[in-house]
Amino acid sequence: MTRPASAGGWRLSIDRGGTFTDIVASDPAGGIHALKVLSRDPAHEGDPAVRGLGELLRRHAPAGAHIESVRLGTTVATNALLERKGQPTLLVVTRGFRDALRIGHQHRPDIFAREIRLPALLYADAVEAHERVAADGAVLEPLDE
Repeated sequence: MTRPASAGGWRLSIDRGGTFTDIVASDPAGGIHALKVLSRDPAHEGDPAVRGLGELLRRHAPAGAHIESVRLGTTVATNALLERKGQPTLLVVTRGFRDALRIGHQHRPDIFAREIRLPALLYADAVEAHERVAADGAVLEPLDE
């Protein structure tokens, strides 16, 4: 699989998960390279993202290759939140939107149900921030920290 060639260097993307860390690299010629490493590997010390990047570059990039960008995402925090592990979470939202997630999209599989069971919230509490941003990103009311 290839993409249009880049005038820059290698573009690296990492997804750090609880079990595996996935690395995808796009080389300057448009080639795509991927590697999956264990996130917790007793046989290998150190950070799995750094270890995986080093291994992928050793396999596919010439020595001294130019790195244009590195992007890191993680599912570890998302999974901890969804599995309700770790510390209680505080949701900070724009004033007026405190219960937007509780209200949700109002989808009801049984419209005539007398007892509606809502899923448990993913956060322990919510606070409203006094600020306002327009759809185009313009600050209408600066954040009151």
